[in-house]
Amino acid sequence: MVVRRRKKSRKLRGRTRTMGWGRIGQHRKSGSRGGHGAAGLGKHEWTWTIKYAPTWYGKHGFNPPRIRVGMKIRTVNVGQLDEIASYLEATGRAVKEDGKIVVDLASQGIHKLLGSGRVTRPLKVIVPLASESAIRKVEEAGGEVVILAKREGGGEAGEES
Repeated sequence: MVVRRRKKSRKLRGRTRTMGWGRIGQHRKSGSRGGHGAAGLGKHEWTWTIKYAPTWYGKHGFNPPRIRVGMKIRTVNVGQLDEIASYLEATGRAVKEDGKIVVDLASQGIHKLLGSGRVTRPLKVIVPLASESAIRKVEEAGGEVVILAKREGGGEAGEES
């Protein structure tokens, strides 16, 4: 395409009032630019679409049901819980009962107890979900894990211990 050396607006000074575009609204409204917004992307602007926006049309990906969006299971390991048990007791988020520190993880927003780490003191942990290794480690240290019963068909919660 030949490069225009002079601006068209300068070139057309002193000519007629239509400047060569005819007398009834040529180059005035949206018809001269192919429509408003995304008009014509599937028709007269198709080459632009396939070059710059190839994913404009069609379905892409998977949207999970709204009930699961944003739900994250918060977890804590038994090793972490053992480290902070005395701190939780001092701040009033845990109580001592029969020589065991009773920690209610469900009320603190923790959903599952995992089994990484060591347990050195007897703990009574109240939690909705717990792994088998976590339950075994807490019981070996002289504590117990109380698993809160969930609704029917609720998954791996199990019965109350």
